[in-house]
Amino acid sequence: MNSDKKPRFRRDLELFPVQQGNERFVLVRDHLGLIEEGKALPLQLYQVMALLDGTRTVRDVQFALMKHSGGVLVEMDDVARLIAHLDESYLLDTERYLRAKEKIVTEFAAGRVRPCSHCGRSYPGEPTELKNRLDAVLDGRSLAPKPETGVTALIAPHIDLSVGSKVYGSAYQWLKHTSPSRVVVLGVGHHMTWDLFCLTEKDFQTPLGTVRNDREAVQELMKAGRSIISDNDFVHKAEHSVEFQLIFLQHLLEEDSFTLIPILCGPLEPSLSEYTREAFLEKADPFLRALSGLLSDQVGETLILVGIDLSHIGQKFGHGVPARQLQSQSEIHDQHLIQAASKMDADGLWKESIRVKDQFHVCGFSAIACLLEVLPSSNGQVLDYQLWHEDATQSAVSFAALVFTSTQSNLS
Repeated sequence: MNSDKKPRFRRDLELFPVQQGNERFVLVRDHLGLIEEGKALPLQLYQVMALLDGTRTVRDVQFALMKHSGGVLVEMDDVARLIAHLDESYLLDTERYLRAKEKIVTEFAAGRVRPCSHCGRSYPGEPTELKNRLDAVLDGRSLAPKPETGVTALIAPHIDLSVGSKVYGSAYQWLKHTSPSRVVVLGVGHHMTWDLFCLTEKDFQTPLGTVRNDREAVQELMKAGRSIISDNDFVHKAEHSVEFQLIFLQHLLEEDSFTLIPILCGPLEPSLSEYTREAFLEKADPFLRALSGLLSDQVGETLILVGIDLSHIGQKFGHGVPARQLQSQSEIHDQHLIQAASKMDADGLWKESIRVKDQFHVCGFSAIACLLEVLPSSNGQVLDYQLWHEDATQSAVSFAALVFTSTQSNLS
């Protein structure tokens, strides 16, 4: 191996510290599926990987390992074998990885249907078992009162069902009072980096059947969005934030009664000239106007559904301290955000996010920001809120449920 090479680990991997007994590991999650589910790296191996950031040569890595071992000689051949092993395991950003990725992306692009990616893992893959599971989630909550006007939007979690069942139930009780012919789902593109939105023309498949894509509307949005939309739809392949909403939609609405507009929202800061509402509107205006037009379409009732989580705090998310030390601050931040959302106060929403400089890694801010720009005049109500602790990683995630109803009394 050329000692002047600068190997780099993949930046699209999710890495989570875990502890088993007295041993510490780093769990690797790969949305491409090249790395087996549940693969864990010993902490020492991860520390070597962390050196491979694209700025150090192989020789630099050799010297760093020798320094770490107190000056004990580390042979160049041993470093080369280790790097080759990481490459074979698809942990590095190399030609081998890029070829494998291109093949997967090409195969996904050719399909007309997006298969479920979390069935059998995050929720039951067998239809009857899934229906029973969803019934249990919904039956655990008191029935939502029938609103005087139509339901225009729902905000629900996208966290694992076993964790967020109470809050999911609070949100989806309200779906029993509406029968949309089209549903816009705003999810979170967890693996998006620069684009504001990612759309797909694929139908979506779950154990409960296949939901038809409203391709005409999606094409209209793509035309309006142009440069702010991903040039391919691959991030939809393993994304759960839309999929988790679909199983509730299919369970509660009549079969084939609605079409789907699936939209993933990416992070805002990397693609805006400055992190402000004004910069967001300047860049996204044509897309937002097109989406707003679809929501006010009188041909059929359109519901907008937002699948998000809120603060992500603690060791797992890079804070360096346990989640419980940040909990009171993050909960105050969450409450400011959801109160601003319920009042449809877009300025207040942005002001709060700017205040904390996204310190708590809110997963879904871009989706809420989009919602508040396109939703027809509505009254919002906070239904539920929860913060869940993952003790193994000293981390926590919060999530909420909100409902929006039209201010127009002639809607039913």
